[in-house]
Amino acid sequence: MNPPGRPKGEYRRAEPEGTPMNGLSPRLSVFIAEDEAPARARLVETLRRVAPHAEVAGWAASVLDAADWLAHHPPPDLLLLDIQLADGLSLELFADAGIASPVVFTTAHDEFVLQAFRAQAIDYLLKPIQDDALAAAIAKHARLARHFAGSDALLGLRARLAAPQRLRVVGRKGAHFVALPIEQVAYFVTADKLGFAVATDGTRCLLDTPLAELEAGLDPARFFRVNRQYLVSAPAIVRFGPAGKGRLALALAPRADGEVVVSQERAAAFREWLAQ
Repeated sequence: MNPPGRPKGEYRRAEPEGTPMNGLSPRLSVFIAEDEAPARARLVETLRRVAPHAEVAGWAASVLDAADWLAHHPPPDLLLLDIQLADGLSLELFADAGIASPVVFTTAHDEFVLQAFRAQAIDYLLKPIQDDALAAAIAKHARLARHFAGSDALLGLRARLAAPQRLRVVGRKGAHFVALPIEQVAYFVTADKLGFAVATDGTRCLLDTPLAELEAGLDPARFFRVNRQYLVSAPAIVRFGPAGKGRLALALAPRADGEVVVSQERAAAFREWLAQ
């Protein structure tokens, strides 16, 4: 049923798909956003084959109706979202950070990969969705759920999120001091024992605060310490790729002066962070 006072849209409780796929109590609730009925039906059938323990709790064909459904129902365990919907990109659903459910994006296009992983994606599947690909995504979701359920890592992350976070940093440009809002910081870098904040427009401010102290007061969902020199924000990462021996090379915007490399030891944590 649609919420009172708004026009009827393609916003559904997902019947008959809403029944548990194995005839037992539902163990994995799934919400689907897909604007093409045949593609939606194929996705549901694939889900039935590879995850009989799943329940399709609801579906929508547009960003507006997906937002409406998610606002008026308990959070599902997993979102299966086509990126390009009838009225825009499903990535818009994550603009205000109000959705906590992990997501698997299903799409015919690959140009949104980086944006998808910034929007807490755990996987990115290209259409037509193959059984083994969806099964692997469901298995990955289960592994992550087991890993973080009551773990010290999750408790530590929650503690950091609950701690007071910096709203701005104060630095020097020439003879003057400036207050730079955190959302305007692309990354922090140390060079020749000096620390700098690099703004999204490329300007630099000299800092007196060490990176370790800065990191403790920053949102861990936005900033990641990739190595001893760089503390980067997710929006500053243009792309990344292999750099040999399990390391990752990052391309940042604004462009960094030198090579920015994530060590082999930090590579897995970096990928998990970017996929939040």
